[in-house]
Amino acid sequence: MESTFSSPAEAALQREAGVPGLFTPPEDLDRVYELERVTKFVCDLGCQRVALQFPDQLLGDAGAVAARLEEVTGSKMFILGDTAYGSCCVDVLGAEQAGAQALVHFGPACLSPPARLLPITFVLGQRTVAVELCAKAFEAQNPDPTAPVVLLSEPACAHALEALATLLRPKYQDLLISSPALPLPVGSPSSQPEPLERFGRRFPLSPGRCLEEYGAFYVGGSQASSDPILDPDLSRLLLGWTPGRPFISCRPDTGQTQDQGAQAGRLRARRLYLVERARDARVVGLLAGTLGVAQHREALAHLRELTEAAGKRSYVLALGRPTPAKLANFPEMDIFVLLACPLGALAPQPSGGFLRPVLTPCELEAACNPAWPPPGLAPHLTHYAELLPGSPFHVPLPPPESELWDTPDVSLISGELRPPPSWKASNDTGCSALTPRPQLELAESSPAASFLSSRSWQGLEPRLGQTPVKEAVSGRRGIAIAYEDEGSS
Repeated sequence: MESTFSSPAEAALQREAGVPGLFTPPEDLDRVYELERVTKFVCDLGCQRVALQFPDQLLGDAGAVAARLEEVTGSKMFILGDTAYGSCCVDVLGAEQAGAQALVHFGPACLSPPARLLPITFVLGQRTVAVELCAKAFEAQNPDPTAPVVLLSEPACAHALEALATLLRPKYQDLLISSPALPLPVGSPSSQPEPLERFGRRFPLSPGRCLEEYGAFYVGGSQASSDPILDPDLSRLLLGWTPGRPFISCRPDTGQTQDQGAQAGRLRARRLYLVERARDARVVGLLAGTLGVAQHREALAHLRELTEAAGKRSYVLALGRPTPAKLANFPEMDIFVLLACPLGALAPQPSGGFLRPVLTPCELEAACNPAWPPPGLAPHLTHYAELLPGSPFHVPLPPPESELWDTPDVSLISGELRPPPSWKASNDTGCSALTPRPQLELAESSPAASFLSSRSWQGLEPRLGQTPVKEAVSGRRGIAIAYEDEGSS
């Protein structure tokens, strides 16, 4: 019984605080962490205090890297670990608390623009790539030399794309090479025309060309598993790539290829199901999944406007990294929407799953905005900034008198007819949380209060003055799974 519903009592005493990362040999630190480039970055800026951000799996090398950089640069290094949200985002708030003048980010990164200006450089790592094997795999999957194909990769394999393109250019005429959207150095000349920036990458398209014309050849994949669901970077590419265009993934070490078309279809089907759940929802929990990415406040205000326009009630929750245990404390929510960077929003969910589905802002936009999607849009957007005014994908809400709000809609989950949402203008000074009654009483119309009133147990009742006064007696001793008076079973 104890092992079925809870962990053994001894587990709390035997559990380790953390699993140490793999320690890199000292002679390989300069190569693995590109310390020469980092040193030049720190010295060129003349910084005296620098923050070093490491993900959990690289914290084992953090002390040695910081000591080496302090010895070479003479600057004070501060190690940032255990970020409040995702380690792929730049922790500018932690750097400011340490008084850092610059930040060096190690490991996988979403490359989202930070909320505050701070000199930043990224060390994405350099994974070994068998270029010849990948070139042969490309030729086997693309027999037509005139077909437009873009070379993609995970960030740790981006260093090998130019060498791969060198082997392929003599045969293939329409080849496009992507590169990570790293921040440009201050004062660097801007290229004309500006390359297209999407999916955390830059695409140097020729004038008159668009990304929707290209197929994709992706070099990368999880070293632990070939399942793309475990790789949020590959998931956002599959969701946003044009349906019908080929998308081939290639393992960088073996050259093994896989057609990701079927997996992309499953991911999109899952997203369409979540859109239906959002349309059926009455109460929405907006999870603040980042504080360091640019425009997160504007995005939160936009999501609240969406839910209000669709006749839904929303609550903003700041819980750090979402876990099933945290979100289970809010059973009155029908869905949750995670406002985070693309990699954080598409990260694999923990084992066991959540009590309520967790959506991305794009899915809430599709559910609440009747004018969505705009013509010619790719099937899915992964960054919330693409939904805001100023983005080419922004779609304003229709006016209250628009017929789009009165279009009949049937739930594909329950089969019931959804009533049209009641539009409340933003300049309405009336309070929508109070409902007048004939007896001139005021009662709060809150979904959380309604949910609580429907439960059989609503908490401890004080009952002041209704219970006799008794002398205090000794209570039960022990822990919840093994009280002393229960014995062993």
